[in-house]
Amino acid sequence: MRFKARVMEAPEIARALSRIAHEILEATQGGRDLALVGIHTRGIPLAGRLAERIERFEGRRPMLGQLDITLYRDDLTELEHAPVVRETVIPFDVAGKRIVLVDDVLFTGRTARAGLDALTDLGRPARVYLAILVDRGHRELPICPDFVGKNLPTSRKEVVKVKLAETDGEDAVELWERP
Repeated sequence: MRFKARVMEAPEIARALSRIAHEILEATQGGRDLALVGIHTRGIPLAGRLAERIERFEGRRPMLGQLDITLYRDDLTELEHAPVVRETVIPFDVAGKRIVLVDDVLFTGRTARAGLDALTDLGRPARVYLAILVDRGHRELPICPDFVGKNLPTSRKEVVKVKLAETDGEDAVELWERP
């Protein structure tokens, strides 16, 4: 792959997350019955960062969970390697909660669909929102995010790589191109 550009640095990511946190609070009337659920891998630290901001803005921390969607993927049989199943940690009852699924990039919509399937197997939330750091388009399913940090039109040959300090040692969003 060939590096093309850095499209977001740490300050832009921080501003986008602050804006998303405010939008979540507005949509949920101050965060009542709010839970943030990060999709493995980079959705988890993003959900944590959003929870910190919401607590700072509103004075109360939303419930926080981690969701593994590996076994809900529709391409599981097409993977060349053995899938790595990670732990789902939802330390609250999802029934009746306003849940924000959090992930780093929205592309085809298949990860978000798998997240919805995994989440609803745990109960019936009152409402599910989708928060994404980068929406790159190219939907294959009728999935539309509620909260977006950055819309980044891309070609199908391009790859968006999100780097976070918690997983990669730095915060950045990069655009790469496949040969």
